[in-house]
Amino acid sequence: MNFNNDKPIYIQMADRLCDEIISGKYNANDRIPSVREYSVLLGVNTNTAVKTYENLAREEVIYNKRGLGYFVSQGAKERIMEQRRKEFLESTLPEMFRQMSLLEINIDEIAEKWKDYSK
Repeated sequence: MNFNNDKPIYIQMADRLCDEIISGKYNANDRIPSVREYSVLLGVNTNTAVKTYENLAREEVIYNKRGLGYFVSQGAKERIMEQRRKEFLESTLPEMFRQMSLLEINIDEIAEKWKDYSK
């Protein structure tokens, strides 16, 4: 995984795992890779993966079954999507509208691009 400097690595790792939950790779009560497996997969220090999993557990996206590993929490996909929708509508979309205004891009151009993208 290529990391950027915009966010801490453990947050980027959490975002990736959340993407995998949203996409259906992991469903409610599915076991996810162990901390060690995930750190090796992404080429990061195990402590960083531990921080990622602790963060996701606090947010009730995953839960730990002692001795068995981490699993996706019931309703995790919905919680992730709700949070991301809120962030998109409150942060990303206003910035996109600002850029559209500055660049004189109208909504019809965006609709055309969306149509091409969603084919």
